[in-house]
Amino acid sequence: MDPMTTTPTNPLARTEPSVSMMRMARLADAAPGPPPAPHYAETVPKFTAWACVFLTDQDGRPVQLRATYSPSHPWQFPGGTMDDGEQPLQTALRECHEETGLMVKGPLRLLASVFTPPGGSWPYGTVGWVFDGGFLTPEEIRSITLDAEEHDDVRVLAVEDWQGLMPAQDFARLEAVMSARATGTAQQITWGWGDV
Repeated sequence: MDPMTTTPTNPLARTEPSVSMMRMARLADAAPGPPPAPHYAETVPKFTAWACVFLTDQDGRPVQLRATYSPSHPWQFPGGTMDDGEQPLQTALRECHEETGLMVKGPLRLLASVFTPPGGSWPYGTVGWVFDGGFLTPEEIRSITLDAEEHDDVRVLAVEDWQGLMPAQDFARLEAVMSARATGTAQQITWGWGDV
């Protein structure tokens, strides 16, 4: 046998199978096509999903709710985690109604998608959608009824007045959503678990 190669000088004298032959045998034993779905699903990242509604008053001032369960990120749009079988818009409408009592009129166009990698105390990444719920009248704002287990205040403030009440990345997300409404171009936002 030539010591510099795996090729024997006398092919009839070879007793060990070649690496390529072993690889071919393994491929022949494997099922053709993609791996089984359950196996493949275990190999990809896992995410939870949420959706919310962005509302302003008739002067374009954002409406936000103060969450009782998140002191690090207190001011939020009405929304929440997607239930099994829901689509994002259904989640946004359901959560907004549960958290404010409002039946949103729309236009309900997509303003932003939000990606969050795993971090903080949450073991998964999250994906979220922010939909435009339109402009509320003074009567609609006064009619907002909060679920005391989740929120204890609702405020309507000019964008610049929100800055001092929110972590920097939460305020950046608010500005991106405002920009999306103004320009008609949906934003892609990456939001992290910093500022906790």
